[in-house]
Amino acid sequence: MAAALLTTGLSANWIWDKANAVTPIALPSAKPEPLTTISPSVKPTPTPPPMGKVVGSNLVASNNDMMPLMGSAWSDNGENSGLYGGAAIWLTVHRNYDGKTASWGNYVAFGGLAKNIPYANTPAGRKEATIQAASRAIIRLYDENVKFIGKAVHKPITVDGHPGHELSIKVVVSQPKLKETFSTVLVAVIDRGDGTADVAVGDIAGSTPQWIPIWRAKVSEIKIGQ
Repeated sequence: MAAALLTTGLSANWIWDKANAVTPIALPSAKPEPLTTISPSVKPTPTPPPMGKVVGSNLVASNNDMMPLMGSAWSDNGENSGLYGGAAIWLTVHRNYDGKTASWGNYVAFGGLAKNIPYANTPAGRKEATIQAASRAIIRLYDENVKFIGKAVHKPITVDGHPGHELSIKVVVSQPKLKETFSTVLVAVIDRGDGTADVAVGDIAGSTPQWIPIWRAKVSEIKIGQ
C-alpha cells in the first residue's frame, strides 16, 4: 500500500501461504465408548491466525513486541503484507486520485516473520529471510509482475541489542491519473533471540521520501521481549 492501491470497500489479498504439513502423533488409549455420529458435512473450523493491533502510540505484534507509530496522522489499517500476528498503519498521500474512490498512500506494518519462511540467526540467514519477507510483501501489496528500479540495497542493522538485516528497493508505479512513478519498499528482519524474528515493512510513495528516515528511526526504537 504505500504504493499500494486502496479502493474504498475493496481489498485484494495475494495468497502465497501453503498449508503446513501435519505430523501424526500417537494418542493415549482410553476406555472404549460408543462413537457419536457426526455429519460428514460438518468440518472443524480452523483456528484463525493471531493478529497484532495498534495500541496507543505503538504497533503491537501478537508476540507483544512493539514498534512506535510513524506519527499521529497515520491511521490503523489491516495488515496484508504477509506478517505473522502483525498490525499496520496507513497515511493517505493522494485521496481519490482517479476522481472516484481510489486512494494512494504510505503503508507500514510490524509483526512476526511468517512461519513458513525459513530462518536462521546468522548474517546469511537474516539476509535470506529478509529477501523472502520482502518478496512476499511486494507481491501482496502490488502483484507478481511488479517491476523494479535498480537493485535492492542490503545492510546489517542492530535493534534493541538484537541483530537484523534491512532491504530497500524502488518499485515502479504506473496507475492512470496517479502522480507517482515509484515507491520505496523497505523491510527489516530482527532476530528475537528465541529462534524467531520480527519484521517491519515500509511502503513509501516516491513523492514523500521524508518518511523513509522516520521509518528507519521507528525501526531502531522497536522493543523486543518486553
